[in-house]
Amino acid sequence: QVQLVESGGGLVQPGGSLRLSCVASGFRLDQYAIGWFRQAPGKAREGVSCISDRGGVTYYADAVKGRFTISRDSAENTLFLQMDNLKPEDTAVYYCRAESPGGVLPNYWGNGTQVTVSS
Repeated sequence: QVQLVESGGGLVQPGGSLRLSCVASGFRLDQYAIGWFRQAPGKAREGVSCISDRGGVTYYADAVKGRFTISRDSAENTLFLQMDNLKPEDTAVYYCRAESPGGVLPNYWGNGTQVTVSS
């Protein structure tokens, strides 16, 4: 079955940390640019961070720069997002996405994992 499954979300206090994982099955993540998006209640989905198919190029939204770190493990077919110094405004459902460079393969979304930052 072809899918992306996120995990690692939860409730954390401001200043805390979480590590999100996104495991791909049925296809190879190393053939894709992959990234994290998030959607807070009443807001549009926004890009958080992404990493190129070969892992050499990363992007971070200004709101998370210096606090979040994206990485990938090709052997485990997994994408990670280390989130440190979390703030209440980071509260959202976090989704991973795999996008084929040049559009030669199908693109995929995960179903999301909830991150809540609250005291």
